[in-house]
Amino acid sequence: MAGLSTLILLLCAAKDVMPSNSHWKPTWPSYRVPVILPRSTLNLDKPQFDAEARLEVVSPCGPDCHKSSPLPTYEEVKNYLSYETLYANGSLTETEVGIYILSNSGDGSQGRSRTKRQIYGYDSRFSIFGKDFLLNYPFSTSVKLSTGCTGTLVAEKHVLTAAHCIHDGKSYVKGAQKLRVGFLKPKLKDGNKGANITNSAMPEKMKFQWIRVKRTHVPKGWIKGNANDIGMDYDYALLELKKPHKRKFMKIGVSPPARHLPGGRIHFSGYDNDRPGNLVYRFCDVKDETYDLLYQQCDAQPGASGSGVYVRMWKRQNHKWERKIIGIFSGHQWVDMNGTPQDFNVAVRITPLKYAQICYWIKGNYLDCREG
Repeated sequence: MAGLSTLILLLCAAKDVMPSNSHWKPTWPSYRVPVILPRSTLNLDKPQFDAEARLEVVSPCGPDCHKSSPLPTYEEVKNYLSYETLYANGSLTETEVGIYILSNSGDGSQGRSRTKRQIYGYDSRFSIFGKDFLLNYPFSTSVKLSTGCTGTLVAEKHVLTAAHCIHDGKSYVKGAQKLRVGFLKPKLKDGNKGANITNSAMPEKMKFQWIRVKRTHVPKGWIKGNANDIGMDYDYALLELKKPHKRKFMKIGVSPPARHLPGGRIHFSGYDNDRPGNLVYRFCDVKDETYDLLYQQCDAQPGASGSGVYVRMWKRQNHKWERKIIGIFSGHQWVDMNGTPQDFNVAVRITPLKYAQICYWIKGNYLDCREG
């Protein structure tokens, strides 16, 4: 079986990366993505839900390590993209997938030097106040997970977040079986009606209304014993709610190379722990990238993990500007660099393969997932 290098070469030719006259208008590339389909599903023993939810992640591998690591084989990639599905009743399944290349697609890039940063010097985050902002797009797409993380609405019943918010790599975290997603909404005037009102002091008398999660998909690339040693690349998960949320959501898209991002910047909003009750927005430059990860200087604190990283670019086919989620904020990553700890803020890129997988989880039909 050919190695992943052949697969990546097939995925690294964008159909139309950037029109020659659009240097002043960053344009979404047109990708033809691969097809990822379930091949078999196996019932697993019910998990114990005994892991502590950790809002910071640890990896022994930084940008240079990721870039120099050998490419996984085609069979390894299929294993990483296979996934576990956790249901609300506690049952668990494992699904093996097949990858099929029907046309050229994708992107590929290696980035520039990186600068370590969590919050240094001036704090560049913005707390979003007032229901006129909180309840309007794009801020209204950010939701809070009951495990302490952030998620982003990506479909009528689906939320994208980080895998470590659900699973610590060895076991599902406490509360994952009864996972809930919180939506900021205006508080009733008397403050007493309804069972879903929190006691947090929030501006504009906002509250969280909670919806239970029906099932959760976690790629095996995140689960230890199946994952590659360097980790991080598959720190994403998709949640399916028990009922539609009835809000405008943000579509997912394949992550363009950093040099094609507007101003080289990314944006995301999350519920940082140091500002309880506030939705915190930030934007910053991308400083380095690998095929699977973005390294950036966005100020962030635990709780923002799982936020959808997005950009706004011109959609030429529809003749309009469009925001898309191109990554998932994994969080503040500590890396052991020859015995010396260094820190980065890291986001997992939505590659063509990941787009195909997440889109299939949402749509259930690969024909609806051919354009990234």
